[in-house]
Amino acid sequence: VPTIILTILYKKSHVRTIEYIKIQEKNNIVEIYVKGDGFLYNMVRIIVGTLIDVGHGKTKPEALKEMLEAKNRTAACDTAPAKG
Repeated sequence: VPTIILTILYKKSHVRTIEYIKIQEKNNIVEIYVKGDGFLYNMVRIIVGTLIDVGHGKTKPEALKEMLEAKNRTAACDTAPAKG
């Protein structure tokens, strides 16, 4: 089988499905749980960074729909830092 056909057959999808996002506060610490069928590089950190901006009033909650519909990383907010 030619390599080009194998590449097409085994091309990875960049589509991921988020089942839920749960946000809760415990002892003044906000915990965010994301469950999905897989995650792309920095995907959860981008989601968390966007939610933080909404929580701080930098982004309106209504803007989240537009960000998702844009299907463009640059439409989202900053990536949350990797510090847990």
